[in-house]
Amino acid sequence: MRVASLFLLLSGILLSGQDALAAQVRLGKTTIVGADFPALKQEFFGGIPFASPPTGALRFKPPVSQLSLGNVSTLDATKFGASCTQLGVSTSSEDCLTLNVFRPAGLKADAALPVMLWIYGGGFQDGQSSGFNASRIVLQSITRGTPIIYASMNYRTGPFGFPQGDEAAAQGSLNLGLHDQIAAMQWIKANIRAFGGDPRKVTIFGQSAGSMSISHHYLNNLADFARAAIFESGWGPTLPLFSASRSLPLWVAFANATSGCATSPAFAPNNTFPCLLNATTAELVTAWNITATASQAPFPFPPVLDGPGGIIPDLPTTRLLAGAGPRIPFMSGTVLDEGTSFTPSVVSSEAQIDEFVEALFSPSALGAVALNTTFTELLALYPDDPAAGSPFFTGNNTFGLSPEYKRAASLVTDLTFLGLRRFYGDIAASRGIKVYSYWFTNPQLENPPQVGVTHASEILYVYGAPPAGNPGAANLSQNMVDYWISFATSLTPNDGKGSKRPTWELYEPKSKRVLMLNATSKMINDDFHLNQTKFIDLNNTLVTFSQRKRAGLI
Repeated sequence: MRVASLFLLLSGILLSGQDALAAQVRLGKTTIVGADFPALKQEFFGGIPFASPPTGALRFKPPVSQLSLGNVSTLDATKFGASCTQLGVSTSSEDCLTLNVFRPAGLKADAALPVMLWIYGGGFQDGQSSGFNASRIVLQSITRGTPIIYASMNYRTGPFGFPQGDEAAAQGSLNLGLHDQIAAMQWIKANIRAFGGDPRKVTIFGQSAGSMSISHHYLNNLADFARAAIFESGWGPTLPLFSASRSLPLWVAFANATSGCATSPAFAPNNTFPCLLNATTAELVTAWNITATASQAPFPFPPVLDGPGGIIPDLPTTRLLAGAGPRIPFMSGTVLDEGTSFTPSVVSSEAQIDEFVEALFSPSALGAVALNTTFTELLALYPDDPAAGSPFFTGNNTFGLSPEYKRAASLVTDLTFLGLRRFYGDIAASRGIKVYSYWFTNPQLENPPQVGVTHASEILYVYGAPPAGNPGAANLSQNMVDYWISFATSLTPNDGKGSKRPTWELYEPKSKRVLMLNATSKMINDDFHLNQTKFIDLNNTLVTFSQRKRAGLI
């Protein structure tokens, strides 16, 4: 969420404002020079390339891994690298495939500390690793006696990271942003030991699109790079998945909007790359802005199904049910009002809710009678009663909006977040995988009241920077950081170190308990909107049919 990202970006001043000494790491022939922050008892290394710059002929190409810096004698790593090109960030750049490391000061190469590797969100449209200052996480890990290393990476987003259409498929250019993440994980595996980390003890965590990314990697080879994962408000099916060809009109519109492309003699719907490769970054950003505005889609350049051998060869639900996924433990959770950030405030009728749901989850031409019946029955589980809608527990208050807004937001929360958290958790727990589930419900006084505890509300707490003036927030944040660190270091959130906090029970196939995170955190039965998510789960076949038809698979 941009608000949280901006807050954390500003908190990055804590790094840039310190008097930095020379922290150094030797990697091959290169001395990487970072910054030392004695007051924080840690060192920072930023902007370290993990792949060749994806510029020139490498634009719209998979990352070219760069596990060493070759003959470079010294690398200045005293600050974050540029964020990947995106709308609204003038300092972004195509030369952006870099990563960062925060570590306790004075580590030796054989320290073998656990590693927490972060992937940021942003709907696959924006985001940057520099928006997240992990100094509080690392400091708390030192204070509690379980020091960790934190790492983060940039990855390409929008049309630079997620080209669409058959031409992109033929060029091997689909889901580039996800490939960037894999290249960063490969670098961590190969080199984190030089920083004092243990590549066998990596916990990968992320939020929103970052968590969705981890979910996609989870069904492939995540176990090659991590021994545990933390999913914060995002799973593979959270965003609709289409075939590459389904999104061809969007890509053609982007190319048409790029200066000089539409008038090029060689230009054709399946021959856009030659012109786009010759365009300037500024021209592509302008075209991106035009296309995104015209499409009115909240996430116009998302990941796509990329077929056999790809990262997303089939629908995640289909693959998960077929047995895909490693047997690594994970933490997994949602916030109370996930759907409010994604529900148009102008929704004012049941017909608009139908249209909204169909656009997200069903084929454009309604075909299957059973599918239509399913959605009708689903909507019946969400009464036209403001007191039952989201933001939850706000009574009949509609905040000046139509009651249908709260109804729609409730449905989106369950269908794309809460239901998926349970779906993934149930399957993993039934396979004997250790799962810890949470539900973040702490009131967010700084948020507009109509969004409640909305998507991304937990991030500031995870990074040890809770909003000021929120009663109990500081203690909750300390507990959450301890849970996260404990899990990364011992594979359980209950190591008995740090703050005094409730024991976090496993999510079991029968008991199904979840940790409610707020000022009075406690374990509760995972039964909120249980009938609704059970219906969604029981009708997974029909929903999957919808997804497969929409994606062009049937």
